[in-house]
Amino acid sequence: MTALPTTGRSWHLVARPHGWPKREDFALREAPVAEPGAGRILVRNLHFSVDPYMRGRMNDVKSYVPPFKLDQPMDGGAVGEVIASADERFAVGDHVLHGLGWREYADVDAKHATKVDAALAPLSAYLGVLGMPGLTAYAGLFEVASFKEGDAVFVSGAAGAVGSQVGQMAKLRGASRVIGSAGSDEKVKHLVEDLGFDAAFNYKNGPVADQLREAAPDGIDVYFDNVGGDHLEAAIGSLNVHGRATICGMIAQYNNTESTPGPRNMALIIGKRLRLQGVLVSDHAALQPQFVEDVSAWIRSGELKYSETFVEGIENGYDAFVGLLRGENTGKMVVSLTR
Repeated sequence: MTALPTTGRSWHLVARPHGWPKREDFALREAPVAEPGAGRILVRNLHFSVDPYMRGRMNDVKSYVPPFKLDQPMDGGAVGEVIASADERFAVGDHVLHGLGWREYADVDAKHATKVDAALAPLSAYLGVLGMPGLTAYAGLFEVASFKEGDAVFVSGAAGAVGSQVGQMAKLRGASRVIGSAGSDEKVKHLVEDLGFDAAFNYKNGPVADQLREAAPDGIDVYFDNVGGDHLEAAIGSLNVHGRATICGMIAQYNNTESTPGPRNMALIIGKRLRLQGVLVSDHAALQPQFVEDVSAWIRSGELKYSETFVEGIENGYDAFVGLLRGENTGKMVVSLTR
């Protein structure tokens, strides 16, 4: 039997960020690793996720998920290998998905771990295309936005883990036109040439409203919002009568220190009879079986593509998170601990 490690490192939040998170707001600390107690498993994390929603958890405000505690290990999605088990449902060597990321070794309540199969998909995919971001895209498009064949769809943050899946899923289900926005010409090229978007634009190259009108001269029926701000205002202007918007994220304002003004054209919601609805993936767990069935089939057939941006080493966890907020990733941003 292989000896268990005696210590492991984990990222702690040590100060609430004001504006953009700074390196001194975080600390990478070492702590003892022990045998798991009854009903628990010890997992060596192989990959952990950094996601935009984590920025909100760094603020001490009441929200749909509790804020990170100061001077405690942060958490988030992770996949890893069981190295010790005190629960009959898991054996040493099993691969599991769980919620105690941001650390090398996780002492996990077995009730909160799910076995995953590395033979079906790379383990990192369970943090992205087959995980929370993928289900967010699936539920947000098909259930919240009530997508139907023939709809024209606009996705902001379209090169990210969620947006890239939304656009492709819409095409696979018969969208008349799919438009994406991204923050670089390289990402725009990726959306059109690799992912099959009908049009895309770099929001840094001019007013979003003007670029959207040019890309969608007949308007849009669905907007999937990952950005907020000027993108939401532009979408309200371009949505057709009875258009629907899924509000998934507002990364453009997560680091603002002042209140962000709302769209200036919200009166259009009345005349156009628009529906704007927020999405939280936790509300849509019932869709999980159908989601896995559909998406895994699309991946196997090559119809749905996904990208991952890997940052190697737990010591680079902060850099990966801030890089995500700055849009340095294409697809899912993952911190890999495999080396």
